[in-house]
Amino acid sequence: QVQLVESGGGLVQPGGSLRLSCAASGSIFSINAMGWYRQGPGKKRELVAAITSGGSTNYVDSVKGRFTISRDNAKNTVYLQMNSLKPEDTAVYYCNADIRRIWYTSTEAYWGQGTQVTVAS
Repeated sequence: QVQLVESGGGLVQPGGSLRLSCAASGSIFSINAMGWYRQGPGKKRELVAAITSGGSTNYVDSVKGRFTISRDNAKNTVYLQMNSLKPEDTAVYYCNADIRRIWYTSTEAYWGQGTQVTVAS
């Protein structure tokens, strides 16, 4: 079994910062891309940021310059540093990872349970 466990969400004022973490555990051979998605009230889930195993990153335009994604491959953990938060960043944030459980199998997508981020004064 594989689990993704997120932490770091909460309530923050506009302009504030939060750091999300997501640790993958279980039967893991390797992890390819990891990413963060979010789903705001009444909105579709969208990709916020992603990072490859080699460290290449991409971001949705609305968070560029404010959010930074990083990963620690030794810990199977991905982070999302969120600065200059805005009310429109309010959403449930989900961690995603493409994981290969056995060396000869293909990767599968796994999801965390989600963590609430609320930006309000």
